[in-house]
Amino acid sequence: MGTEAERTGDLLRALAPQVLGGLVRRYGQFDACEDAVQEALLAAAVQWPEEGIPENPRGWLITVAGRRLTDQWRSESARRRREVTVAAMAPADESLAAPADDEQPPAEDDTLTLLFLCCHPALSAPSQLALTLRAVGGLTTAQIARAFFVPEATMAQRISRAKQRIKATGSEFTMPPEPERAERLRVVLHVLYLIFNEGYTTTSGPELQRSELTVEAIRLTRAVHHLLPEDSEVAGLLALMLLTDARRPARTRPDGALVPLAEQDRTRWNARAIAEGVALVTATLPRGPIGPYQIQAAIAAVHDEAARAEDTDWSQILALYELLHRISPNPMVTLNHAIAAAMVHGPHTGLEMLEDLDADNRMAEHHRLDAVRAHLLELAGDRENARAHYEQAARRTTSIPERRYLEAKAAHLA
Repeated sequence: MGTEAERTGDLLRALAPQVLGGLVRRYGQFDACEDAVQEALLAAAVQWPEEGIPENPRGWLITVAGRRLTDQWRSESARRRREVTVAAMAPADESLAAPADDEQPPAEDDTLTLLFLCCHPALSAPSQLALTLRAVGGLTTAQIARAFFVPEATMAQRISRAKQRIKATGSEFTMPPEPERAERLRVVLHVLYLIFNEGYTTTSGPELQRSELTVEAIRLTRAVHHLLPEDSEVAGLLALMLLTDARRPARTRPDGALVPLAEQDRTRWNARAIAEGVALVTATLPRGPIGPYQIQAAIAAVHDEAARAEDTDWSQILALYELLHRISPNPMVTLNHAIAAAMVHGPHTGLEMLEDLDADNRMAEHHRLDAVRAHLLELAGDRENARAHYEQAARRTTSIPERRYLEAKAAHLA
């Protein structure tokens, strides 16, 4: 039962964008189609594990979603003119979609078009994340709410507002024109990057990581890479995710406690994911132009290729962070740059670099700044100040595993 349910869930997530894309392409009205697809997905999640997966699961979903859609329109007496419009758009026998055994996958994959629509610049970043996970990822509102530790009602309102906002903009189900497409692709990649990061190191709650989010981010990024195989930054982001997620099995102890990179059992890392990530980096870096995701992937590759922590080529990592700082400066890059500099030139060099972040409002009260400063102070032999910063970092983080790790570091220095 459990295995069949997992198989069903994986299949539904893969089919979700295809089904939604087919309906939106036929009927328009993203918001109504998305609601209908969610109802079809829920019906399948209940029926398929018990009755078995149908011979043509995509056709089954389109048929059920199409019926939900037409039933909804028929029940709205105040909107009968819309029903007439829909009827005029397609022959009557198409209103329930094609028979399941005749329904064929579209010649053009709608995944990328849906991603661009969900990452519309009119939406806020949280709305882009939520709508992408629901419309393209196939996750339910309840699953998304749990992933981001908000009430289901709050997440439902966020998704509803996002769909209404897209409707208000009058956006059509088409790829945006150039140069808007290139600009929107950066937003798409950033949303996928944020989804992955939230799954890899959850910002709050009792768990260090949420594997369902990292798996979903990798799946969606792989889909974008399949559609845009020549885009170096898409390949770079996929490589970064694979190389980072490869360490997931060794990041926690059986009790859920955090294990830092230097102490992880590297034999537990996913060798297949590392090999794929390294191959992607090797293939894309020579193409150019070099972007931030490619550089971050190259840094991850250097870490992953070191058999032991002490074998890490910190000089190469430092050079890569210097390049990353030039093309994409931000506080987190500075923070990691300081760590690399400390490993090459000594902790005092890294501590000097951290001073610039004290005046940055984005980082001044972030727990990672205190944690990194504590680590470098500990390396420099200043145990008292290191302990104070570990304690402050523990107070500032909302992640329970991180808080326990930082408190343990402080207690060790007491």
